Amino acid sequence: MNTLSYKTFSLRKEDARKEWLVVDATDQIVGRLASKVAKLLRGKYKPTFTPHIDCGDYVIIVNAEKVVFTGKKETDKQYIRYTGYPGGQRFTNPARLRTRTNGSDKILRHAVKGMLPKGRLGRLMLTHLYIYDGPEHTHEAQKPQAIDINLLK
Repeated sequence: MNTLSYKTFSLRKEDARKEWLVVDATDQIVGRLASKVAKLLRGKYKPTFTPHIDCGDYVIIVNAEKVVFTGKKETDKQYIRYTGYPGGQRFTNPARLRTRTNGSDKILRHAVKGMLPKGRLGRLMLTHLYIYDGPEHTHEAQKPQAIDINLLK
């Protein structure tokens, strides 16, 4: 047998081809949308996927205010943060968070962040995510491709 044909392919950072993708979040469920976006940011849909290299795409999410939760998560789910002071634990739910400035951005970013790798690589991948409440975005110069998120697994 020829053992040279069994070499494992490993992508280098310089060879990674990154694309710009636009995802429409209208009537999408938050968790399912976030898991597909995390896979796009990570590059798992590409045949050249390498776990320790940032080989994912840039993702632009439009119509972020139109995402939905299933069941009673809109009112029952709780986001917890800590101010750093004694007794400084604060709770909020998605319904209250949507009323604040960039609330839908914070909901989606929190969901996607939990699905990315922890550490330096995950923080770098999260910077490639752009979220807009309306249908307009400011990345026309990059010539992004609109994709249907429902066709991805």
